[in-house]
Amino acid sequence: MAEKLINIRETAEILGLTEKQVIDLSGEGKIPAYKIGGEFLRFRLDQIQSLKDNFHPEGSQPKQNFREQLLDFFYFNDFYILTLIIILVVLLFIFKHK
Repeated sequence: MAEKLINIRETAEILGLTEKQVIDLSGEGKIPAYKIGGEFLRFRLDQIQSLKDNFHPEGSQPKQNFREQLLDFFYFNDFYILTLIIILVVLLFIFKHK
């Protein structure tokens, strides 16, 4: 049977951390992580569940406030937001000069 691998968001929800904290902690080796295809960070569900009860990293905040959620949103979606702005500017330019 294949192992269940979970992504960064699922790991963050299980541990009560932000996605950025999960990435940072896995980079420091405090959370066991695996790179799939050399690019995608994944975690074994059984390892994360065993960490859940006794894992309290220094300075971690279990809940995000609105500002942190907003910063995380822009951090993970900046490409799409920038692309949307560029498309809207180009469309505005096209229709204004028609």
